[in-house]
Amino acid sequence: MSKTPGEDPVATLLRSKREITRFQILVEVAEHQPAVRQQEIAEKMGVTPQAVSEYIRELSDDGFVSAYGRGRYEVTKEGIEWVLANAEVLENYARHVTRDVIQKVRVWPAVAAEPLKEGDAVGVFMKDGWLYASKTEQTAMGTVIADAEAGQDVGVARLAGLIDHTEGTVHVLKVPRIERGGSRKMDLAGVRGVLAGVQVVGIAGLEASVVMKSIGRTPDISFGSREGVIEAAFHGVECAILIVDEEFTDFLKRLENAGLSYVIHDLILP
Repeated sequence: MSKTPGEDPVATLLRSKREITRFQILVEVAEHQPAVRQQEIAEKMGVTPQAVSEYIRELSDDGFVSAYGRGRYEVTKEGIEWVLANAEVLENYARHVTRDVIQKVRVWPAVAAEPLKEGDAVGVFMKDGWLYASKTEQTAMGTVIADAEAGQDVGVARLAGLIDHTEGTVHVLKVPRIERGGSRKMDLAGVRGVLAGVQVVGIAGLEASVVMKSIGRTPDISFGSREGVIEAAFHGVECAILIVDEEFTDFLKRLENAGLSYVIHDLILP
């Protein structure tokens, strides 16, 4: 692919259907070499097998493909360099679209921390798991798209910067299955003490539900608690989960894989 000095490589690639097709076919050859089935490439790309054959012949003439036998091709060093160069062009273009273009038109919902007017420059921050917007400068700044009273949802466009927040800690309380004593084996006073300092409590297992009833507290999440607690912690919410012992180890692995901090509370009575 040739281009004149100063010409935009993205425009050069994208405006020419022929160059895009050459690029796609060369990628297909690289993926399936050495046994390349032109019929499959044609069906995948929506062109005729004859067109694929003609493109491969041209790519071979250009030194991008080597042919050695019927239906057997390999991409040359020059062909690989050509694919990489164009892939980099497309990657940079996609990055520009997602970071510079979409970011400008995307609207983020937030809670108005104070009365706001259309066009106000606002700082966006996270509180209790939700995004808030205020006129106070923050590490992430945007522009209000419509008037909003304090407490209303408000749209923020042109958001730039990183939203400053700290992930919440997950407090894990193991509850024995009924054959190992169930809710009767839990230190209820200790459970109350741990849960007094958290915002969201989930339960996993009937025995855990009974423990919550015994201390007079309703769980915030009763079903899908593992996912809910992890999601809440990612949003900076301090969480706890009462989980039956047979699922305890697997849940800890999920927390570790998610990179979340957690505290184990051993409140099972002897």
